[in-house]
Formats: sequence, structure tokens, C-alpha cells
Amino acid sequence: MPRPVEPEDLTAYAFLSEPSLSPDGTLVALSVHRMLLDPDEYEGNLWLVPWAGGEPRQLTTAGKDSAPKFSPDGKRILFTSRRELGKDDKGNGLYVIPVDGGEARLLLRRKEGIEGASWSPDGGRILFLSNVGADDEDVRTVRRAHFWFNDKGFIYNLRKHAFVLDLATGEAKPLTQGEFDVAQAAWSHDGKHVAYLAATEDLRPFLNDAFVLDVATGTSAQLTKHDMEIDALAWSPDDRQLVLLGDDLPRGFASHLHLWRIDATGGKPERMDALDRNLSNSLNCDVRMGGVNAEPKWVGDRIHFLVADGGAVHLYALGVGERKAELVVGGERSVEAFQVSGGKIAFTAMERAQLPELFTFDGQVRVRTAFNGTARKDLDLLTPERFTFRASDGATVEGWILKPKKEGKLPTVLYVHGGPKTAFGYSYMHEFQVFAAKGYAVLYTNPRGSDGYTEAFADIRKHYGERDYQDLMEAADHAVAHYPFVDGSRLAVAGGSYGGFMTNWVIGQTTRFKAAVTDRSIANWWTFWATSDIGPHFTKDQVGVDPWDDEETTMAKSPIRYIPRVTTPLLIVHSFEDLRCWHVEALQMYTSLKHHGKEVEMFLVPKDNHELSRGGKPKHRVARLKAYLRWFETHLG
Repeated sequence: MPRPVEPEDLTAYAFLSEPSLSPDGTLVALSVHRMLLDPDEYEGNLWLVPWAGGEPRQLTTAGKDSAPKFSPDGKRILFTSRRELGKDDKGNGLYVIPVDGGEARLLLRRKEGIEGASWSPDGGRILFLSNVGADDEDVRTVRRAHFWFNDKGFIYNLRKHAFVLDLATGEAKPLTQGEFDVAQAAWSHDGKHVAYLAATEDLRPFLNDAFVLDVATGTSAQLTKHDMEIDALAWSPDDRQLVLLGDDLPRGFASHLHLWRIDATGGKPERMDALDRNLSNSLNCDVRMGGVNAEPKWVGDRIHFLVADGGAVHLYALGVGERKAELVVGGERSVEAFQVSGGKIAFTAMERAQLPELFTFDGQVRVRTAFNGTARKDLDLLTPERFTFRASDGATVEGWILKPKKEGKLPTVLYVHGGPKTAFGYSYMHEFQVFAAKGYAVLYTNPRGSDGYTEAFADIRKHYGERDYQDLMEAADHAVAHYPFVDGSRLAVAGGSYGGFMTNWVIGQTTRFKAAVTDRSIANWWTFWATSDIGPHFTKDQVGVDPWDDEETTMAKSPIRYIPRVTTPLLIVHSFEDLRCWHVEALQMYTSLKHHGKEVEMFLVPKDNHELSRGGKPKHRVARLKAYLRWFETHLG
């Protein structure tokens, strides 16, 4: 008989990487990661899955392997690994292993790290990204504006560049050099050029430009005009053009990503799609390990790409000639990552907010793995109910409610996602399953500011705490009115990042909630501006001002201003190495509330960052969930 989900059941799940499809379409390679509590780490191994069905075959057992890529001849698999490295050792290695099995061979190890590795079309070279420069180990002298970044630490002495490894000589040479950072690099189909994206301006690091490098001469040509936010690129089959996944910021950071075509020799990018949806996957989920990739794939005369549609993420294809986008894989699912070869597609996905598996599509969707089959069998996983309601201004707002198996009136947690331009939907949330297993209904919605809808719906710039706040309160009203089990007298509010900001904001505006948990939050836009790794440009875009240009707006939009109004007991969860929302935000909320005699507690986590709930140290992730449960039990009963 299935048992209720516990915080420690994170160890029961398989986290799936991006799949790699063999050139002949007969095999799919992926890495499968699992969380281990006793060594307090994650293990990862490579697996091969037959396209036509059958038992997956485990290819490696080292426990430190990830990111497999088939060679052009389909006989070898390239992957990154931390084999022979200890917990405190920096970097990783690049390995290759025969598809038929055998010993993996080390190609290169770099303490600066290796990522984004890909085979050259002839199979003789490897393109990858790695840092250059050395971090100061003790005293630091900082002169660079963009000096640290979440999950990376201090970066002021580091730059990320593209390298090429010659497999015949074993020599790795840099392809790019200079005071800029390469975000992605891709071989042309003839192997003569490398297209890459680079951020060249520290004060506006969100602007990436597209470049094409001649491998023989080492010269680069800039294609774009430093006026776009570009997340990914891919070559056309004839190498004459590139497709860019990006936007020209019509609504700042609320803008949707779209497909743009540009000649490989330069020119003006031309938008290809006409969708008013974001071409990405920003669904919240806590069972991923680097397995999301929205890079478009240009195969033949069609470009495949992801589309956020409400609480789902679907796979679409656009005909290059007619520019008509067609749904390929839809339904109540979150497509996480995909690969295309001929008429075959391999993709990872979560269906109806359940655990991920590998799927294939050749006209029909088929599930090919059961990596999470044991968890589905052993755990009593609940399925959320979708609902919509009409907000007071007439807009339709989508949400879900996860009901425990208990009967009667139930305490209910209103959970707010981060972003704000992310979304809840058909991706799995272990956290919500844990809460529901303990008897708490979980109410989660996509208020104004969320992804998955129109660009206008996502745009709450300069209006934080207004229509978004109203949508959330009206969602709570709707739940109380339409679900008899929701106990309106025992409501809690919780959320992380922007959701933490909103939790702080909510308890300063209303007294209806009996408990609150704010996680990796924002308390004060002035300090966020000055300390966050994205502070200056994100604050200016979202709040609309720099602090000293308009102190009144800066503080009026800061939850800390409303501390004297707070009556809701607050638990503050924060990681010391969170460089997105630095822990100064937690300290301000805590000190201010204590000073005003309010009930508040801090749960501070060392050696973890903004990603604690999704990829933090296993023991910390479990401890965090138990802290939430203790707070709810204390204040909701």
C-alpha cells in the first residue's frame, strides 16, 4: 500500500538529464541522478534507452557522470564527470566511453570547469566552455562592476570562454579571449565555424550578442547590435543562417522569447513566430538536475522549440517557409528537454504534475522509461485539481489545489512562485506533496506577472504588490468559497524569491494569514539593488527607478516599510551563499520584526545558495522542509 510522502523521499526520485539521440535514432542516452542523504551528495550515472522499447541499460556506475552526447558516428559517448575528485576539489573532467560499454577514457580535466561540450561534425574535436582566470583565495581587491553571481561565487577575476580540444593531440586551445563571457557555442555543420553568444558589457550582462568565428583564422564577426536578450542559437542545415531564441526587450524582463532568423554573415534579425507566448520552460519544479533545455533545433525545413502555455510547456515546430507554428507534443505536461533526429524526437517530460520520464515521438507519444516507477508505486502521490477564476478586473487566472486525503476543514497554504516571470503547472513539486501528506491543502496559482500567458499578463513592472497581490488574495477567496475543505480561518502564505518578496508584502498588507514562511526573499529594494548579482538592472526594470532617483517609490515598494503592520508569525528561510537575494534581506526582516515585538524566527543555511530548495545539499533540503512543517504545525495546528 502506498505510504504518505516524507521530506526524505527526495532520495526516492530519479532526476533526468537532457536526452541525447543517436545519429541513427535507435538509442537515447541520458544521465540519471539521485539524491543520497548519508554522504550528503548527488550521484549520477549514464543510461542507454532503446528507441523502440525495451529495458534501459546502465552504461556507467561511477556515480559522478552527467551530460552524455553521442558522437557523430554513434559509437562513442562524450560526458562530463567528477570521477577521482573529492567533494572540495574544483572542476570536472571530460570523458568518452564506447556505446557498447567498457572503460571510460579521460580526455581533459580542468579545475576551472567544463560545460556545454559538443562533438565536431567529423568527431575529431570537442568544443566546450570553461572559465579563465584565478579566484582570490583570501583577501580580495575588486574593481569589476559585476563581481559575483549566485551558485558561482566571486567572478570578478573570471571570464568564460570557448575552447576546442583536438582528440588526436590532446591539446585544448581557446577559441575566444577577452573581457567578455561566452554563454553558448555551437559548431556549424561543416565544422568550419563556431557560432557563439557572448555578454560583452558588465553593467548590462543580460544583453548577449551573436558572433560567428572562423575556426581556421580565429577571427570573429559580430552579427547582432547589442540590443537583444538572446538565450540560445542554432545553425540552419546549410550553415547560411542562424536561429536565435531571444527578445528585443519590448517589455523589459517581462518580454517573451521568440525565434529570430539572421544571416550567418550578419544583418537585421527577423522574427519568425507570431505567438504571444514565451518560448521557454520556466515551470517551478524541485526534481530537476540540469535537465531543462529550450534551445531550438533546426532540422530540415522545420525548427522545433518549446512553448509555455498556461501551466503546460509544449513542443512546437515551425515551418521555415510558411512560418506557421504547429503543435507537436501537447497535453497536460511539461516538456523539459528534447532532441530531434530525422522524424524521431526524444524528450523528457512530467505529466499531470507527476515525476519525470523519457518519452519518444514519431507521430505518437510513447513513454520509454520507468526510472521513477518505484517511487510512483511506493508513495501516495496526489494529483492536483486545476481551476480558473475571474479576477475582479475581468482577467482569467489559473490555479491548482492539492487536497490531502483527510476529511473535514483543512489548514491551507497559499504558495507563491518566484520570478515573477515563472509559473506553476504540470511539473512535479515534492514540497507540495510533503505538505499535503501532513494534512495541509496547497493552493498555488499563476497571478499577474506569471509566465505562460500573454506578454501583457506577465508585465507587472512598476506595479509590484498591486494587481499581482490582488490576484493572490482573490485566489484565496475563490478557494474558500469553492472548496469546502479549505479552512479560511487557518490560512498560511509562503513563497521563495519573488514569492518571498510577495510573502513579506502580504503580511504587511493583511492580517488574514495565521502563519507565513518567506524563503530567499526581498525585503528592501535599496539593499537588493546594491547587493544582488542582478540588483541594478533588475531593480531598475522591475521597480522602475534607481533608489536615489526616487527614494519614495523605492521604499513604498519595499516590504520592510510595512513592518509595524505585521501580525502574522513569520519564519524566514535563507542561505548564506545566496547571491541573488543576499542574506542581508533576511537579516533586515528579522531585526525589524524583533524590534517591533513581532513573532519571527530565522532558519539560516550555510554553504547553500538561492537554489537550496531545488539543488541544495540533500540534508539541507530535508531540514528546510521540516522547518516549514514545524512552523505550520505550531501556527495552523
